[in-house]
Amino acid sequence: MSAYHDAEWGVPEFDSRKLWETLMLEGFQAGLSWEIILRKRSAFRKAFAEFDPRVVAEFGPDDVTRLMENAGIVRAQLKIQATIRGAQIFNKLQSSDQQFSALCWSYVGGNPIKGTGSATVTELSKRISRDFKQLGFKFVGPTIVYAWMQAVGIIDDHSARCFRNTSPAFQQG
Repeated sequence: MSAYHDAEWGVPEFDSRKLWETLMLEGFQAGLSWEIILRKRSAFRKAFAEFDPRVVAEFGPDDVTRLMENAGIVRAQLKIQATIRGAQIFNKLQSSDQQFSALCWSYVGGNPIKGTGSATVTELSKRISRDFKQLGFKFVGPTIVYAWMQAVGIIDDHSARCFRNTSPAFQQG
């Protein structure tokens, strides 16, 4: 987990596809540990066409069956179907000139915000969860959304002593 923390966790991500991939993986994590998802991440990427939403959106019943038989991933049919639906929603947003990244970062004015380091749900994660659900996303409850916000750097929950928390903009007052 140290390598993940040092290289990825909490680093602001602005790529729409990567933001969506992380949101989908966070959905798979529900009820499990993030460590399990990280160990299976390469299998997830292979199974879900490198999380190319254009490809995943076209997955059908045969693909769901194939994924349910894939021991390398979390075999949860509702989460698999939610990922396919998530790809369709992502594509619809992109085709309407609403970049997923712009949507995600609009909640914080385009810049990471400092967290407390102890929250698991906030008013902001509740709002984003509600908005994502209205768009049709599944497995995006406020706790999952908060973990996703941490993972993609929308909220900075690095401790004051962490090397990732060196910017004066992120120092706690």
